[in-house]
Amino acid sequence: MKAIGLTRYLPISNPESLVDIELDKPTPTGRDLLVKVEAIAVNPVDTKVRAPKDKVEETPRVLGWDAAGVVEAVGPDVTLFKAGDAVYYAGDITRQGANSEFHLIDERIVGAKPKSLDFTHAAALPLTTITAWEALFDRLKVSAEGKDAGKTMLIVGGAGGVGSIGIQLAKQVAKLHVIATASRPESAKWATELGADRIVNHFDDIPKQLKDAGIGQVDYVLIFNDTDKHFPAAAEVVKPQGAICTIVENARPLAIDLLKAKSAAFHWEFMFTRAMFQTPDMIEQHKLLSEVARLIDAGTIRTTLGKNIGKIDAANLREAHRLLEEGRAIGKLVLTGF
Repeated sequence: MKAIGLTRYLPISNPESLVDIELDKPTPTGRDLLVKVEAIAVNPVDTKVRAPKDKVEETPRVLGWDAAGVVEAVGPDVTLFKAGDAVYYAGDITRQGANSEFHLIDERIVGAKPKSLDFTHAAALPLTTITAWEALFDRLKVSAEGKDAGKTMLIVGGAGGVGSIGIQLAKQVAKLHVIATASRPESAKWATELGADRIVNHFDDIPKQLKDAGIGQVDYVLIFNDTDKHFPAAAEVVKPQGAICTIVENARPLAIDLLKAKSAAFHWEFMFTRAMFQTPDMIEQHKLLSEVARLIDAGTIRTTLGKNIGKIDAANLREAHRLLEEGRAIGKLVLTGF
């Protein structure tokens, strides 16, 4: 089968950083599905895993943790899907990724593809949707039934992949008042169209902007960009007994003591946790993807596709990585078909 992989970790400008390869078609066992991949999306995690380092792989490593496709075959213990089902999922960082014609994936972290979306638009959703959903409803404990309606949330990085779906979930599902950060007119327009009530610039003084807007402090903060830079502002603007959640690893120690007087909570969200540790509640990702498909088909929220790069090959995948590394992508970058 066709795939895109690497054996060395190189700058994306190097044509050997991601290459077209041929691999054996795998066979599903246990609770695995064998999925014929129709479309993939690219996320910052792909670029971070691929980032230059001295390690050399003995066999090609395949990246990619966002896919939509059709179930080709199932393992003997599968109960949720059958051959022919259209699915979407984000995958498991401890296994080979989805940048291949066929891909093995545990059924418990797979959802039925939204019926109203084609594979291209569906592939834009899983990783960022799981991340935003878990951050909002599992980590921050915001009510998914709207019981926290009217509370305020600051989303740092509103126009990125996670921010794009996070705004929608916070606004349309949780019924929060959403302030999102964006620094360019086009990204501000995108975040506003997705439901943000107010835009602030993350390159300027965020606490001052909130104060000038008459908001002051917020109940929740989601950091989807540069935790080191934005944590001090988050700690300043979160309300007493409020909560902050970030998805971006820090490079330096964070001054968590800033939260003590407020009794404010700090959470991490990493969407691979359930699959990585085979947690007893792994199936929650299947459930949430199924619920998001329902919300999509009902017109409550929409896909976050920003740009279709073209067919799935090494050249286009390197271009997607390059665009992500520039840090200026709006929405999700997707590739379709081999």
